[in-house]
Amino acid sequence: MNGADFIVIGGGVAGLSAAAALAPHGRVVVLEAEEALGYHSSGRSATFSHYGIGNDTVRALTAWSRDRFAPGIAARAPALFIATEAMLSALGSLEAEMGRFSESLERVGEARMVELFPPLRTGSGAAVAGCLDADGLRLDSDAMLQAYARGVRAAGGEVLTGRRIVSVETGWTVTTEAGEAWQAAVLVNAAGAWADGLARLAGVEPLGLTPLRRTIVVVDPPAGADIRSWPFVKTAVDDFYILPESGRLAASPVDEVESEACDARPEDYDVALAAWKIEAYTTLSVARIAHRWAGLRTFAADRVPVAGFAPGAKGFFWIAGQGGYGLQTAPAMAAVAEALITGRPWPAGLAERGADPAEVGIGRLAVRASSPRQPLP
Repeated sequence: MNGADFIVIGGGVAGLSAAAALAPHGRVVVLEAEEALGYHSSGRSATFSHYGIGNDTVRALTAWSRDRFAPGIAARAPALFIATEAMLSALGSLEAEMGRFSESLERVGEARMVELFPPLRTGSGAAVAGCLDADGLRLDSDAMLQAYARGVRAAGGEVLTGRRIVSVETGWTVTTEAGEAWQAAVLVNAAGAWADGLARLAGVEPLGLTPLRRTIVVVDPPAGADIRSWPFVKTAVDDFYILPESGRLAASPVDEVESEACDARPEDYDVALAAWKIEAYTTLSVARIAHRWAGLRTFAADRVPVAGFAPGAKGFFWIAGQGGYGLQTAPAMAAVAEALITGRPWPAGLAERGADPAEVGIGRLAVRASSPRQPLP
């Protein structure tokens, strides 16, 4: 039996960031089922931090996190939110919502949008207006994961891969497929799409989390184009986004297909839809798909991340439901987990920005294990 103060199940950004925050308070062991950290959602993200997704609580977590990324993790990059005539009302609403958190928003017209992103289609039936946020952040997800893992190890903890959990006993004792066992007073459930399954394994009431599959494709940019300064571009409604990615362009049809917890793979239809939307929103011609992948974005019913101890299960702590904002809210959610687990004060400034314990806590989710899964809003 291996002893620890905290066992963290899940080696994605939720688990590793929480583990790094807990490391100064006791011995931490992170157990990841796959052979690589961040294999699922954290490694399949668009890696761009912006205020164009989520509600005010998510934006508050994002804003608090912005100045707390380790050096070399975040680089300033523009984000451009575009609208067709039919999306102008949505753009206005989005601009007002983002404006509560960003002071660098600028309404831009067709000429400026094309200057920023030359392949963008503008005019009738295409983009006619946009909102530019010059203070978006491009995140290095692998550097982030490795930095958190180093922090855990530097404090004397362990980050172990290839440890798939087969049993959980109150106490908490977890056992892997290989028969290894660890025991700790606090078990942190950061298992992403598998978080409800882990809870059931532990005899804990699940939260009713919903994994949704999203597809991303990578295509070649125009010949000779220098795309390094091109912005992250997203429609004002959830229909399409595109951004520079390692010398090419990564794009998504912003699909959300309900899925079981699994190693998500792109479906042909969704890949074709992504290619069609690239050609609909830009002047690019998709001659080939250079790369494609899919990932699961797992949400609670209200699409706000969850952190807190499970009622009636002493020491069982949830950090889950971070959906498509796990990377950009990781510093805040890790600080929240540290506060709730160790009894430290709520992170300074977080409630003032609009994220207090009630808005990320378990109590807001009146979900029973026997209740049918409700559709997401």
